[in-house]
Amino acid sequence: MSLTAVVIRGVVLACVFFTMPGYAAKLRHPVTIQVLAIADWRGQVDPFSVDGADVGGAAVLSAYFKQERAANPNTLTLSSGGAVGASLPLSSLFADEPSIRAMRLMGFDADTLGNHNFDAGLARLQALVNLAEDTSGSVPGKAFAYVSANLRDLEGNLTGVDRMTMFNVGGVKVAVIGITNPDAPLLVIGGHFGSIRVVDPVAAANQTAAIARRAGADVVIAIIYAGVATNGPNGAAGTLINFAKGVSGFDLILGGDETDTQYSGVVNGALVAQNRSKGATYSRATVTVDPVLGITDRSIAFVTPLASTVAPDAAIVALLDSYRNQLIPILSAVIGSATVPIPNADSCGHPDGRTCESLAGDTVTDGMRTRYGVDFAITNSGGIRADVTCPDAGGGSGFCPPAPPSNRITRGQALAVLPFDNAVATVPVSGAELKAFLENGVSTMPATSGRFPQVSGLCFTYDISAAVGSRILGAVRQASNGSCTGAPIDLTAASTFTIAINDFMSSGGDGYPVMTGRAANRETMDQVLADYVIQASPLSPSLQGRIVCVDSNPADALACPVAVSP
Repeated sequence: MSLTAVVIRGVVLACVFFTMPGYAAKLRHPVTIQVLAIADWRGQVDPFSVDGADVGGAAVLSAYFKQERAANPNTLTLSSGGAVGASLPLSSLFADEPSIRAMRLMGFDADTLGNHNFDAGLARLQALVNLAEDTSGSVPGKAFAYVSANLRDLEGNLTGVDRMTMFNVGGVKVAVIGITNPDAPLLVIGGHFGSIRVVDPVAAANQTAAIARRAGADVVIAIIYAGVATNGPNGAAGTLINFAKGVSGFDLILGGDETDTQYSGVVNGALVAQNRSKGATYSRATVTVDPVLGITDRSIAFVTPLASTVAPDAAIVALLDSYRNQLIPILSAVIGSATVPIPNADSCGHPDGRTCESLAGDTVTDGMRTRYGVDFAITNSGGIRADVTCPDAGGGSGFCPPAPPSNRITRGQALAVLPFDNAVATVPVSGAELKAFLENGVSTMPATSGRFPQVSGLCFTYDISAAVGSRILGAVRQASNGSCTGAPIDLTAASTFTIAINDFMSSGGDGYPVMTGRAANRETMDQVLADYVIQASPLSPSLQGRIVCVDSNPADALACPVAVSP
């Protein structure tokens, strides 16, 4: 099967696309195409542990994809955005080029842009788009396209990103339309979008789907960086579901974001699917197209790519090793230890630490507060991405040696915890402004969000049933022994404090108050953490009740998260 792709660069081209040679012939018999997809990959080029088994990684996924294509060569391979950003050090320290080069070798056809693609700014993103689309022959692997239909004012900011791309897959005409999450500018450092505007995804998707249909598309697919937040007895909910309910003309909608939720279902006539993050799963959608009846069958299956069941793609192993060998001497250095594991999972069991106090959050903020001698430290949980201590088995994203002894901490592990290259920012605030920071941090509870705050120097209580903006009931200073028994904190305009946050938060990221006019940017967060580990080892953190949730109205649907750790 010859897989031909032509990128649509305007409405006129779209309307005449299938008058071009090779596309005039009609489909003469039913064809079943296959669409493989991942979501929110985040540069997870190496396998990682899920429920005790190693899964994913570029070389393993590539081996699975090759098997899938051998079974059905009429295959497209797609990513639903977030393929880079918060990446492993093996990728991030080389400006994420290893991830894009690996994706070329994995055989991707198209990707879209989520907020993480903009984490390092437009210059970095442009370089990665150029690398993905390079057809000079100098870059191994297959070129793939970036598409996003709801980005405006790209001129002078970003080139090579189109609204959609069209494929001929075994005679089936397939349009792939990309969608960027509309809140993306709020989730990256200010200025990283330049003058690009992210417009209404539903309107942009509907307009582009109509263009695709007029151009003769048999199948229309959306790839969108949006996910399912909840999937319970009352059905699924979240931005992905809202998008699917609002659009028309789509046959397959492939989503995914940091909600890390596996989902499939038919919504508003479209088959909708979301994979787990980082390549923990990939989806295999099949669509059968009849020349007379159109689409006669659609189905979706999820695959867990176990590393133990395939021989990894040797070309990708060699590619990654060429980068890995440069980092081993630096990042494998043990810089400290702890007397207990320091997980990112919080005391209420959320694996990403976004609902309750976490030992990783305590450690990161303690390091920030200690380094700069401020009253309090606050960081958004979304910026913390790994356990502080190494796995006993060694390896992993932190270049860890195997135990014993347990709970070692390497320089690479500190970088894996804080991979965004954010800087600590110190800023004077009033008590009222401090309260505004805390209010924002719990404003989305009980829904998980990266804005949820981890804190040091203070302990606070909030009422989950109170109105957003009026949830903080009070705060006290931590005592000298770390307990929450210090003096009450005045959360009014009459008091002043110094706090340490990060430059993402100070620029308004995650909805935090904008402090760029008076914040002083300091060292990078991963370096601050590494220095703290060196100075304070062995670390012995314990959960101290820094964040307390109460429920003043048990009859409503807003319940406090339940602690599972003492």
